[in-house]
Amino acid sequence: MADTVAPQDAPAVVALDAGTTSAKAAAFTTAARAVGAAEVRYPLREPQPGWEVQDPVAVVDAALTAGRRAVDAAQAAGLRIAGVSCSTALHALTALDDHDRPLTPLLTWADTRAVAEASRLRAEHPRLHARTGTPLQPMSPLAKLVWFREHAPETCRAAARWVGLKALLLHRLTGRWVVDHSVATATGLLDLDTLEWDPEAVEIAGVRADQLPALVPVDERLALTAQAAAALGVDAATPVVAGAGDGPLANLGAGAIGPGVAVCSIGTSAALRVVTGRPAIDPAGRLFSYALTPGRWAVGGALNNGGIVAEWAAEALAPELLRSGGLEAVLAVAEQAPPGCDGLTMLPHLLGERTSRTGVPTRGAYLGLTRAHTRGHLVRAALEGVCQQLAVLRDAVRVAGHAVDEVRATGGFARSPLWRRILCDALGSEVHFPAVEGGSALGAALLAFDALELVDGIEAAARLVDPGPVVRPDPEAATALAAARPALAAVEPALAALDARPA
Repeated sequence: MADTVAPQDAPAVVALDAGTTSAKAAAFTTAARAVGAAEVRYPLREPQPGWEVQDPVAVVDAALTAGRRAVDAAQAAGLRIAGVSCSTALHALTALDDHDRPLTPLLTWADTRAVAEASRLRAEHPRLHARTGTPLQPMSPLAKLVWFREHAPETCRAAARWVGLKALLLHRLTGRWVVDHSVATATGLLDLDTLEWDPEAVEIAGVRADQLPALVPVDERLALTAQAAAALGVDAATPVVAGAGDGPLANLGAGAIGPGVAVCSIGTSAALRVVTGRPAIDPAGRLFSYALTPGRWAVGGALNNGGIVAEWAAEALAPELLRSGGLEAVLAVAEQAPPGCDGLTMLPHLLGERTSRTGVPTRGAYLGLTRAHTRGHLVRAALEGVCQQLAVLRDAVRVAGHAVDEVRATGGFARSPLWRRILCDALGSEVHFPAVEGGSALGAALLAFDALELVDGIEAAARLVDPGPVVRPDPEAATALAAARPALAAVEPALAALDARPA
């Protein structure tokens, strides 16, 4: 929501949000209104099956470009930039040489090359998940480091440091190699109790602690370099707030930091998390525990496959509609199919799946396909499949001992009335849709409001968020989707066996 009536010289925080396929930025006033929202896209490359990588320099460049656009718009509106705050995607990893030049692409959370290594870690080190809060899955930087140690020893010998996306962004802004506690809890290398690098995990990874970024609190205030200040167009004295991971910040950006309030987000990937007072581990080993602010943890799970499934369905099943009318035209075809798709269901594991019940990234599948099913059925089943997996995550959070009494949803998917209805039907509950779409960017700004003492505490910052309108489920559709979930669970082990076959 644009703020066109902000008083002259009112403070604003510029939030940088570097995600999987684009970097976004906006300036947020202390009324939580966005000014000058900007987005710069970049590719997610797959040089080999299962390798999902990016150019680390291009991603950081995009974040600064988006940030400069937001700053220019905010200053044109008469706002004073009081700070810069950072949100980034989690689980990324790259190696740097002793001149801080990348030796590898940036391996994203979607990269599944470390399947075998993750499986072995689960068998040999079963207590690591409970201590670090990160399931031993291929997306974990710990598993990726083991892969490098075993498959690219020359890279390991040349690497002076190993960092993720947040450390890259903060280094460009401040000249320091640091990472916040929130992002660090997504590496599989951090001890949740001490918030220090876990000695055993670091040893298993085959690195030294001094090759990892220094750890800082999420509200740490850092100094901009002169070069970064000039690139953003802000005063050199403008502080940088370290910020947190995009997942936990989505909860804060939705105003959902109280007990029992879950946030569901669908971007390229998808997630469902609830803020708790302690970390939590579910028996199946699917849940993550991310630090947010002191005494607050974002507990839940993430899916590799969110909006990217809708993009695939549009490109593979309705390319001419996508070209002529965009994704909206494709979704209009999906709306012609009934809820439950006349018995057709989809397991939407196009990029594998980090939270699968099997512990390995199973492939996707359509189930129950007949000659009577149309293109509309196939597209709608893809959307329903994503939302079904979010319902599975919601149930896992409850099994771990946390109530989910209210759901708020964020992400670009919420622009679609069809997506909204399907999510509500899959969850079988009403869902609030906050007015601000970019939940992670707003969360970064709210965190900075507290760090910079622009509001009276983090609870006051969260109360700035309007929970938005409510969409209620259709009882018959909710029943049909709930009835289909056991079949999806039953087929996962069979699909996991396909991963042993050539693609």
